[in-house]
Amino acid sequence: MPTTYRSYVAVGDSFTEGMCDDLMPDGHYRGWADRVAAALADELAEAPGADAFRYANLAVRGKLIGQIHDEQLAVAAGMGADLVTLAGGLNDVLRPGCDIAEVERLLGRCAAGLRAGGATVVMFTSTDPSRRMAGGARLLPAILRMKAFVHELGQDDGIAVVDLFSAPCFDDRRLWAEDRLHLSPEGHRRVAAAVLEALGRPAGFDWRAPLPPAAPRGRAEKLGADARWIGSHLGPWIGRRLTGRSSGDGRPPKRPELLPYR
Repeated sequence: MPTTYRSYVAVGDSFTEGMCDDLMPDGHYRGWADRVAAALADELAEAPGADAFRYANLAVRGKLIGQIHDEQLAVAAGMGADLVTLAGGLNDVLRPGCDIAEVERLLGRCAAGLRAGGATVVMFTSTDPSRRMAGGARLLPAILRMKAFVHELGQDDGIAVVDLFSAPCFDDRRLWAEDRLHLSPEGHRRVAAAVLEALGRPAGFDWRAPLPPAAPRGRAEKLGADARWIGSHLGPWIGRRLTGRSSGDGRPPKRPELLPYR
C-alpha cells in the first residue's frame, strides 16, 4: 500500500508555482503541484475520520537556488509536512557563468534539510533542452551533471526522483507555453501524473506517451512564432538579466501557509 499523505509543501521556482497552466478563480496559475494536492486531498477524503488534507506552495517564479534555500527551506521544514516537492537550479543553469558545483551544494542542502524532518521528498530531472530549444545544446553539460546529482540524491529511500529528461514526450512543443520555458496545461497534467506515479499511485494515464501527430507548420508560421517569441518573451527575459531584475521580485508565494486544500 502506498503511504498516505496528510500534508504537502511545494518548494521551488516558476516550474512549481505553476506558470502558464490554467488560471484559477483567485488569479493564480493552477500548476502540477496543485493537481497533485487535489489528487492527494481526494484520496485522504475517502479515509474514515481523516483530517482535511493540508497544502502550501512556497514556489515563486524566477527564484535561483540560493533564494530557494534562503527563503523557502526553513519555512517548509518548519511546517512539518509529510510530503515535500523540491525543484530548483534551472534558473541558475540558464545564466552564463553558472557555478554548477554551488548549485549542487545548495540543492543538496535543501534536500537534506527537508529529509531531516522525516518528509518524503520528490525531486526532478530537467527535460532535455537540446531536443527542442534553439541553443539548448550549450545547457546540456550542466543539465546532465544535475541529472546525475539528483539521481545520486535519490539513493536515499525517502527521496523519489521524477525523471523528465528521459521522457521524449516533452520534446513536443504542445507541452510548452508560448514562452518555451514553462509548461502548458497539458505539460502540467503530465508532470502531476509523474509525481503521483513516483509516490506509488496507479497511473491514470501514460504520461510518457507521445501526443497524436500535429499538423505540420509552414515556414511562414514558424518564422512568425519565432518573431513573437523574441519580442514577447526572449527580449524581456534578456532585459531583466541585464538590469538584475527577476520576474518574481516582490511577489509572495501563492499559498504561504499549510492550510486545508479545500
